[in-house]
Amino acid sequence: MSSQVLKSRLLHIDALKALAAQLIVLHHLAAYGPIADAVAEWFPRLMDHLFHDGRMAVQVFLVLGGFLSARGLSPRGQLLEGSVPELLWRRYLRLVLPFLAALGLTLACSWLVRPWLPELVPDAVSLPQLLSHGLLLHDVLGHEALTVGAWYVAMDFQLFALLLGLMWLARRLQLGPRSQPAARRIVRALLAPSLVLLMCLASLFVFNRDAGLDVWALYFFGAYGLGALVHWLGLSPYRRAGLLVLTALVIEALVLEFRERIALALATALLLAWWQQRHQLGKPLLPRFSAGPVAELGTQSYALFLVHFPICLLVNAVFAHQDMAGGGPGLLMLLAAWGLSNWAALPFYRWVELPCSRLRLGVGQARVLKAS
Repeated sequence: MSSQVLKSRLLHIDALKALAAQLIVLHHLAAYGPIADAVAEWFPRLMDHLFHDGRMAVQVFLVLGGFLSARGLSPRGQLLEGSVPELLWRRYLRLVLPFLAALGLTLACSWLVRPWLPELVPDAVSLPQLLSHGLLLHDVLGHEALTVGAWYVAMDFQLFALLLGLMWLARRLQLGPRSQPAARRIVRALLAPSLVLLMCLASLFVFNRDAGLDVWALYFFGAYGLGALVHWLGLSPYRRAGLLVLTALVIEALVLEFRERIALALATALLLAWWQQRHQLGKPLLPRFSAGPVAELGTQSYALFLVHFPICLLVNAVFAHQDMAGGGPGLLMLLAAWGLSNWAALPFYRWVELPCSRLRLGVGQARVLKAS
């Protein structure tokens, strides 16, 4: 990656995305297959932490997703511009085309490993089930997921649609042309963030406390909204006061009912706000030697998220086919699966995700979002 490209990157975003993606991969390697059981013989506590706590990295993705979406839709804090259907269609294509490619790869690998890992592959795949995955509605319609992480891709789209809807509503509610220019400027700056804050609080205090709602964006919008609000606060002269108020509100929600995932989302949002301020001040965020690798890992984080499960299936099948056992061989195979997943993410990004992101498929020339 060239030095000019590196200068345009948000390296703190890349670092957080890269770390979260690696933790998700390790979480799934600790959750599925005989390799996980073998490694647990030597490192039971480590595998237990990866299994139970590794999935918490999703909260980092949620906060970053909200930040990047708000930044893409309102980079200078302005009201929403552009066509809502077109923006929504672009986001859908950006998510679903690589997802469907990875799903096809997963189904092919599932067919190959079925003799050795029948418990890890679906018994059957129906046309309605495939269509529900293509529409990102499998959880809503009650279909079994065909690959790990499918729920997150669907949730990312729901959350983006909800944020987009709130920003569209803010645009509709803006003051008319007869109002004072100063009042109009204040409304333009505050209306969309205010609506997002209200929805964020509704999620934290109400919807996120009902586990039965975890197939809907309302359940996760607390973390997603925090990321969006960090973007808008970064543009405000009252950034510190806003962050203090936001932190106090989240702590109040945690006092009402403590949830580790929300505490992590708050910590991520505050770290993101601090790192973003350093970026705006031009202060170095990472050592120079690490900038390139971090940017690459961050860029390929979605590809890694999509492609690692087929690798996990194949390596576990080799482990089972060779009748391997014990913590030593299990650890070597786990590290091999981890390394191969990262290796596979590079060609998947270059040959699948990147070309898919350039497809227009019926959309016009609206601004392309710089979201993850």
